[in-house]
Amino acid sequence: MSVRRKYRFCLLFVLGLLVAMFWFGEEPGPVIDADSTLVLEIGGAYAEASQAPWISRLLGEGSPPFSGLLSLFDLAERDSRLGTVVLVIRPLDIGWGKVGELREAIGRLEAAGHRTLAYLEMATFSGSREYFLASAADEVWVVPAGSVPVLGLAAEYFFLGGLWDNLGIEFDVAKAGRYKSAVEVYTATGMSEPSREMANSLLDSTNDFFLSGIAQGRGMSVEEVRAAIDHGPILPVDLESLGLIDGVEHLDVLLDALGEAVVEHDEYAAVSPEEVGFAPVARAALIYGSGPVVSGWGARSPGGESVFAAGRVAESLERAAEDPSIDAIILRIDSPGGSALAAEEIWRSIGTAQQAGKPIIASFSDVAASGGYYVAVAADEIVSNDATLTGSIGVFALRPVLAGGLAKLGVSSESLTRGRHADFMLSNPPLSPSGRKRLQAMVLQIYDLFVSRVAEGRGMERDAVDRVGQGRVWTGSQAYELGLVDFLGGLHTATDRVRRRLNLAADADVALVPFPPPRSLSEELTDALDVRLAQMVEARLPLPEALRSVQSWLADLPMGSPLLVPPYLIEIR
Repeated sequence: MSVRRKYRFCLLFVLGLLVAMFWFGEEPGPVIDADSTLVLEIGGAYAEASQAPWISRLLGEGSPPFSGLLSLFDLAERDSRLGTVVLVIRPLDIGWGKVGELREAIGRLEAAGHRTLAYLEMATFSGSREYFLASAADEVWVVPAGSVPVLGLAAEYFFLGGLWDNLGIEFDVAKAGRYKSAVEVYTATGMSEPSREMANSLLDSTNDFFLSGIAQGRGMSVEEVRAAIDHGPILPVDLESLGLIDGVEHLDVLLDALGEAVVEHDEYAAVSPEEVGFAPVARAALIYGSGPVVSGWGARSPGGESVFAAGRVAESLERAAEDPSIDAIILRIDSPGGSALAAEEIWRSIGTAQQAGKPIIASFSDVAASGGYYVAVAADEIVSNDATLTGSIGVFALRPVLAGGLAKLGVSSESLTRGRHADFMLSNPPLSPSGRKRLQAMVLQIYDLFVSRVAEGRGMERDAVDRVGQGRVWTGSQAYELGLVDFLGGLHTATDRVRRRLNLAADADVALVPFPPPRSLSEELTDALDVRLAQMVEARLPLPEALRSVQSWLADLPMGSPLLVPPYLIEIR
């Protein structure tokens, strides 16, 4: 039996299981006593999507939707039957934008009169992000024998220039923006001064966010928090002596001490919004733009990752704009950018959807940089989390020159051209001076368009946009000060902006409706087959793991075409 037939058989078997699972319908929601304790579990990765694919959920793979977690917080906030909310926090694989959004959700629980208790259940080399989230709660506890080192923040950058030198590969480079730094992550062996300036600025801004948040949550001064972190606490007893936590205990003992009926996370997920008084008077379409900005209608890349596909988003915007039951649109962006052409297509589709007269709010998650920011400036308003990586108004293009690498493999080539600039289409020799000039002109033209789009959308002068552009990445709080975003906050704030735009009461309920609706089972089965086969082929390639990663990187990057992505991927831990 062929590989494809085997997988079709397996997927049909999965379909049968799904039918059996849903045959008996939904179970009724849980019975919740007065003054109950709710246990919410937070850990791992969360996707900016309406829901994880059916297949992924069945196989225990994929990331749950972040909006689903926020929805549980919203339910608990208004649920008068709950007395205490216990947050069991395990190692997180999310950015500072989402972490900040969860901290705000914890604050709303407390404002609603609920007692909050964070329980750190982890043993790791670094727990700064998890502790930062926990510090928003009324109390912070740690599991015995746990390890939650609060060591401060760090950012690490890698440069591939030496790798390409060893392989005999060079690049023709064109860039627009001082902080694009000649896309040094791909071509250099170290950090340039502009990049160092930007990296330190991002780290300083995130660190200020980090320290001030802990200080506010723990009732300490920023100086006290900084001194405690520099003390290097590792063991829970050290954290407690420094005032960073309230105690060390097993979770079941803490729950018994509360003396309240306990509602588990999975049980509470079955509570309906109507049960806690949710009565929407308006509906907003929630459209996701997650992953690299690409052309087309695909939902995922060959590797199974989400993509911000121009055609799919344009179709969703059109449908939402024409749907009489939809009053507004929220475009939730979690993207480092990508194709300049695709970004322009999405920008245009937002403008077209605005003709229906419905407010369009852009809401930033962990990152909305370069092409991810480009599309957002077409919206009526932009809402960003404090630590969202945003901006990066700049363009670059890379064209690989493979002659040296092929020569090392004993491969030679000859080229024939007709036309003065026909060498532009060749991959072996470096570009001629006129070819390099044309590549740079192409990039500068797109940068000029990018600046124009931002100036128009943000009501800024072109020179002002250019000064804060130049490829520089900012945090959300920095972008707010520069006028690149309108409000600081997350999806909750974006929904509040919808209320104001629709002239609704501040406490009016707004339903968020995913557009497009979750994908059909047949679509997911097809995608799952293609992704699995691609992964099998990649796994059988006779290459070391590191070189397979390089090959994947080369395959995904559209060499030679202008790109709207940050100069490098940034992760502050």
